[in-house]
Amino acid sequence: MTGSIVALRDLKVDLDSLDSVIAVRDVHKYFGGLKALRGVSFEVRPKEVLGVIGPNGAGKTTLFNVITGFLKPDRGRVIYLGLDITGKRPHYLSRLGVARTFQIAKPFEGMTTLENVLIGLLFAKRGGNGFRSSMDDLRREALSILETVGLDHKRDSLAHHLTVVERKRLELARVLAIEPTILLLDEVMAGLSSQEVEWEVDLLRRIKREKDLTVVMIEHVMKAIMSFSERLIVLHHGEKIAEGRPEEVARDPKVIEAYLGEG
Repeated sequence: MTGSIVALRDLKVDLDSLDSVIAVRDVHKYFGGLKALRGVSFEVRPKEVLGVIGPNGAGKTTLFNVITGFLKPDRGRVIYLGLDITGKRPHYLSRLGVARTFQIAKPFEGMTTLENVLIGLLFAKRGGNGFRSSMDDLRREALSILETVGLDHKRDSLAHHLTVVERKRLELARVLAIEPTILLLDEVMAGLSSQEVEWEVDLLRRIKREKDLTVVMIEHVMKAIMSFSERLIVLHHGEKIAEGRPEEVARDPKVIEAYLGEG
């Protein structure tokens, strides 16, 4: 990809001129008496890979849901490319280039893998006067995305016939179709074998490089997140307890006690 200009409808933003793509500022989220997020703040720099780790129940997916508009924070702000997007709906944020995957992939079961990707492309290419690309162009682009994630041989297979691994790859293909600026990945390695994890990390590296993406990644597979991330934040009981380079975080006594363990 040449350059770093991202079009947001009528707005153009030079990523290289920004300090952050996403800035989370003092975010709180409560569910009754449960404090899922308590004053979480951090920034995601342009084109970096930020890993988010922590034990189950730490607030990681809640954080993603707040950033991507599935939940509105009780306090705090989310800033994207200088725009306050706090509480904006997911479809609005998708059009701005904020894309995410889910822990459990939920494709359109009765559609083929190709049709699932075409849905994302139709959403992304819709302009004020209709579609900006012909269906033939969209089909070629969908096939290219499927080839990227290793699913081109399954183009005509119904989604409900796919394996768990193939569903995860289709989930990634669907979010790539909306042409994201920032990609939020929620446990895309879960349930994969060691060999599949290596393949997935290599794939993500290639996609990030080719598309100049900024990536935020929740993951429990430490081998993957430690090798792929440039920086980590650690959540525990809804609070950020550490932030830094992977090797620094891995030595932090608070992180060892709360999550990693002495091993």
